[in-house]
Amino acid sequence: MSYALNPSVEVIATPPIAEARSWLNPAAFDSDTPLIDLSQAVPSYPPPAEVNAQLKSALDETSTAFYTDICGITPLRDRLAGHMTRAGGDVVGDDVLITAGCNQAFCIAMQALAGRGDNVVVPLPWYFNHRMWLDSLGIETSPVPFNAGSGVPDLDAIRRAIDDRTRAIVLVTPNNPTGAVYSNEYLHAVNAIAIEAGIALVVDETYRDFIHDGSDAEPDPHDLFKLDDWRSSIVQLYSFSKVFSLTGYRVGSIIAGPQMLESCEKIMDCIAICAAAISQQAALAGLETGDAFRRDNRKLMASRLSAIREAFAPDDLDWELVTSGAYFGYLKHPFGDAVDSFSVARRLAQQYNLLTLPGAMFGDGQDEYLRIAFANVEADQFPDVVARLRDASSNWKNNS
Repeated sequence: MSYALNPSVEVIATPPIAEARSWLNPAAFDSDTPLIDLSQAVPSYPPPAEVNAQLKSALDETSTAFYTDICGITPLRDRLAGHMTRAGGDVVGDDVLITAGCNQAFCIAMQALAGRGDNVVVPLPWYFNHRMWLDSLGIETSPVPFNAGSGVPDLDAIRRAIDDRTRAIVLVTPNNPTGAVYSNEYLHAVNAIAIEAGIALVVDETYRDFIHDGSDAEPDPHDLFKLDDWRSSIVQLYSFSKVFSLTGYRVGSIIAGPQMLESCEKIMDCIAICAAAISQQAALAGLETGDAFRRDNRKLMASRLSAIREAFAPDDLDWELVTSGAYFGYLKHPFGDAVDSFSVARRLAQQYNLLTLPGAMFGDGQDEYLRIAFANVEADQFPDVVARLRDASSNWKNNS
């Protein structure tokens, strides 16, 4: 090449899902060992029929071929505000900006909050795209050690990670990659830390609709929006991709106070002008018609979560399911420091047609772990997952 590239982008990680899929060799396996893909959190079912029907009608409207307002269409913003405050709280449509997916919501929020040389507190293990984006902007990631006991970051460790260059604390709940769910009380405690430090609390709730308490009730993960001054500290990120199986439509949101949203609007205008009009219509149709769909798939994910916990329950299994919830399990492999997580994941793909992600993709000190995403794996496949893992640990230990 005769020209230089931005070094901040050159040094960030290769897209992890694409890298993991490059390890596969399907020709090496017969029909008795089908691929079990635990690498990506993608729903295994199509969008609601009602959403597809409304989209067919929307295509006949010329408005879907044009720009919307930068912050999104008013009916969607209003409907999402109501969705987030079903159990009470103060969010209105003017607090909402619609984005092209939750990844874009994170990118915009971080660019609005911090700049080169600033830092953001992010607990380990972190969602890899979050770290990649921060690196590309020259924003330092201030880590919080992984709490392997519960998966919930220690509050004192969060306090210690904050300094005079910190601009935000980022939490993902239910967590990606661990599946851990942070309680209402915990979120309030972290919000208090953020307020004391004069920084933002950014809460990514992509998987909030899959929290299941055993009832048919809609999940109400927290009451942060009932706080009188929530706009002074809280920035919420959300995605329609998983809850309504709209991953290809790329539609998410930011909910924040007016000054934050004003900055986000400027960035959105530069990046995309607005989220795609047809995608916004899909999200609106989901909120208007998708209650039963959301309930049924919350139950489906809960059944898969129960199945995976049962599959990993035997005492003689040397692969430990450390944390799990929503869409994910965080798995401790049995090889300790002797084999790094990339090698473990690569060998599982190449020798057992079992695709997982290495813990090292999710930050420093995660080489003992693998992430498994079970949204597109049927519950009756988990005994086969465990059987392949047993076979792998037995063979690798015997041949080491």
